[in-house]
Amino acid sequence: MSRQAGAVAERAAEKFLHARGYSTLVRNYTCRGGEIDLVCEHGEALVFVEVRARSRSDFGTPEETVTTLKQRRILRAAEHFLARHKLSDRICRFDVIAIAGDELTHLVDAFS
Repeated sequence: MSRQAGAVAERAAEKFLHARGYSTLVRNYTCRGGEIDLVCEHGEALVFVEVRARSRSDFGTPEETVTTLKQRRILRAAEHFLARHKLSDRICRFDVIAIAGDELTHLVDAFS
């Protein structure tokens, strides 16, 4: 997927989340260990959101592309974010927004 298509998917995910009471703190947080597409707040929770999109499912669904290795990279980036912003006392969770064509699926607490 191109950067432009990825940005479109992230905007769609962000709009979806905002309609459900989430507020965005940071978009595309990067550090040496990884990247987080969206860092949001929802209630008292700090939510790290991975957005995955596929126009076709020939090689699996978007959520299937969040491998164990990808999860580890997101966890490292989240640890970096928490340390950098002195937020290690916050309740955190990891969500995945999977977009397949026109269908958007929100997997809450996807890494549990």
